[in-house]
Amino acid sequence: MPAPATGSTALFTDRYELTMLQAALADSTAARHCVFEVFTRRLPTGRRFGVVGGTGRLVDAVTAFRFGPDDLAPLQGVLDDRTLEFLAGYRFDGDIEGYPEGELFFPNSPVLTITGSFATAVILETLVLSILNHDSAIASAAARMSSVADGRTLIEMGSRRTHEEAAVACARAAYLGGFTSTSNLAAGRRYGIPTSGTAAHAFTLLHDSEAEAFRAQVAALGTGTTLLVDTYDITLGIATAIEVAGPELGAVRIDSGDLGVLARAARTQLDGLGATGTKIVLSGDLDEYAIAALRAEPVDAYGVGTSLVTGSGAPTTGMVYKLSEVDGRPVEKRSTNKVSHGGHKQALRRIRPSGTATEEVVFRASGPHPDLGEHDRVLTVPLMRGGEPVSGLPTLAESREHLRAAMVSLPWEGLKLSSGEPALPTTLAFS
Repeated sequence: MPAPATGSTALFTDRYELTMLQAALADSTAARHCVFEVFTRRLPTGRRFGVVGGTGRLVDAVTAFRFGPDDLAPLQGVLDDRTLEFLAGYRFDGDIEGYPEGELFFPNSPVLTITGSFATAVILETLVLSILNHDSAIASAAARMSSVADGRTLIEMGSRRTHEEAAVACARAAYLGGFTSTSNLAAGRRYGIPTSGTAAHAFTLLHDSEAEAFRAQVAALGTGTTLLVDTYDITLGIATAIEVAGPELGAVRIDSGDLGVLARAARTQLDGLGATGTKIVLSGDLDEYAIAALRAEPVDAYGVGTSLVTGSGAPTTGMVYKLSEVDGRPVEKRSTNKVSHGGHKQALRRIRPSGTATEEVVFRASGPHPDLGEHDRVLTVPLMRGGEPVSGLPTLAESREHLRAAMVSLPWEGLKLSSGEPALPTTLAFS
């Protein structure tokens, strides 16, 4: 389901993008043909792979990158008349290619390439990086959690821990990364993501007794609902829940305490009460390490919030937007610890007949292309041509499936949560 129109994205940028534009217009370099590349020099500490997220949102955002009168008004007195006139007629008319959404990336992967005049492409930098860095961080964290959840349901519930618009983007990226549903209704409407949620402790505290609260919830939502049983005493809460709803109760949720111990006790108690089909949902500051530690416990679903949507759980992917080619000539940055590699680049992934990926190969688009093996996969695909989205871009559901298949292709060492080398080595096939 496409996102609704949200107006111009033109001012989601930094001022220096436009002052560079003004200077380039003044010295006649604005029309030079340029290639910009988005990549990361390294993965966050403890990460062995990254997931490209936000590509679908980015294509929409670039399409909406237009300067109307309301956007130009605050720039009066900041920019000269020639620059304001250029912006008034601006629309991106270049090309964008890159890794499809849901693809894995590693250090030096050419995640996105923007081709056009300097003036056309340079002012997209902040918009591109803000979307890709944010969504890729969330999608990468979600994929790690999904990989250790062992097929169990994952519910994204981090809306209250981030900005209201970021919450919608977080829900989308989490769904891309393998989560089953979100608590955020705006994300459900905008992107067609399944939503879920029942009641918080406040609903139990509202009533004169836990039994009254449970009866009200079951009356409104049916016996398939999930009852929150840890407001007072979990053992009594479970007993009351089954007494009220019967053994057909859909699920109980536990939000605090030693979750592994409590899940085992809850399963024993539920089975003893004949509620063998009642599921156990755990929430409360879960992250991939906690989920991995609970893998052997009788848990059916996890609710994840803070660790998914905050920087501690989803560290920035460190993507940068660098000029790599001017008028067909490779250019590169040589600063210590901030080196870039010049030229317009593309990539492929080496894959064994067994389906296991072994290597990422980055090569120059204009140079000799590496031989493509029978099972190898080209990673770079067109996203926009002449400023228009290419037809047939994957849906969010298709990107989610793409990631699922890509995760299966990783060598098992690449799925470890411990620190180590990237799951795949990156070979730069150019001098």
